[in-house]
Amino acid sequence: MKQRIFSSLTSARLFLSALGLSALLSAGTLAQTAPPAGAPSTVDTPGTTVPSRPTVPSRPTVQEAQQLGNLFTRLRPATLRLEDCPKDGPCDEPNSLGSGFLISADGLALTAYHVVFQAEKLEAVTADRRRYPVSVVGFDDQHDLALLKVGVPAGTPFFPLAAQSPGHNDPTLVIGNGDGAFLRPSTGRLLSLDAQAGRADFPPGTLELSVPLVPGDSGGPVINAKGEAVGVVSYISLNPTNRKVTSYAVPVTLDNQLLADLRAGVKNEAPLIGITTVWPGLTALNAQEFAEANRILKLGLGDTPGAFFTGVSPGSPAEQAGLKPMRIDEVKRSIVPGDVVTAVNGKRILNFSEFQYAVREHRPGETVTLTVLREGKEIKLNLTLAPRSRLHN
Repeated sequence: MKQRIFSSLTSARLFLSALGLSALLSAGTLAQTAPPAGAPSTVDTPGTTVPSRPTVPSRPTVQEAQQLGNLFTRLRPATLRLEDCPKDGPCDEPNSLGSGFLISADGLALTAYHVVFQAEKLEAVTADRRRYPVSVVGFDDQHDLALLKVGVPAGTPFFPLAAQSPGHNDPTLVIGNGDGAFLRPSTGRLLSLDAQAGRADFPPGTLELSVPLVPGDSGGPVINAKGEAVGVVSYISLNPTNRKVTSYAVPVTLDNQLLADLRAGVKNEAPLIGITTVWPGLTALNAQEFAEANRILKLGLGDTPGAFFTGVSPGSPAEQAGLKPMRIDEVKRSIVPGDVVTAVNGKRILNFSEFQYAVREHRPGETVTLTVLREGKEIKLNLTLAPRSRLHN
């Protein structure tokens, strides 16, 4: 699960006043690029998804729990522990791990794309602790979904995919490898069917679950009461107040067009420019909030709202086009303003988040024109979008 921290302008102001300018620079970086592959981590997304309805308990009933327990026993042999192993030697200490599940008799399997992104050597471990080689058939970076080919023997059990979308409040079972556990069950309910993370580099339209998942569960199956797979675990959110975990999964059904594309070998990477920010709480400001942040934090960005950023990735399209990030003058302990991007191909953008969404409307290799304010003057910059894998090599 991808690491993301969503905060407010208020928290950014408190953070700045409490820790000072230098401490702020040491905060976690929010990238226009998605995070590298590896064991997933928690995200904090208060208020960004469709709220759940409190009329039904978030946990399954006793009868439902017993039914899901029986399904776990039956379906566990079709679930996988996925390990990114060293190129040479045994896989005693994998680089990262995640989950997956078989969906056909010939060894096709589903997982979250970030689980297998740039893996050195993928191996799948089945419930009987046997290891099998894995190759990637297709993937879609934006939807965080990957189709794999696993070298399991004939007769290995596999999951049926649901013919229809799940229903609100349905009891659900997830099988995964969270916290290093081996193919363990977790249960809960389906809270919403079209949750939005509010970030361009998260999959859109996910299933929201009350299932308390943890790093290592990414890619595992979301299972309905019929024993059918209805989704693939993608990411989680952690409420900073009550520490409650909410989980999110990419929906899959038998007639899913995206799955058909992956079966055909389609491999869609996300387009990136290569900018980052250390202020995740300031990525979705409206015009009024931009003016307030500019004044209170003394950013020196001028009066026109747009996307500002604090880092440019080496070798990225942003660096090649000459985009200039905001930076800190450590001697004067002040902010040196950078570029403010106000439009992509003429489409007006007000903030970092809208910049991400505008970029994601294109494909790697396409050239876009940015309208940029630099020291109060408007300039145009052309740059060619790069695939995510290039910026992580």
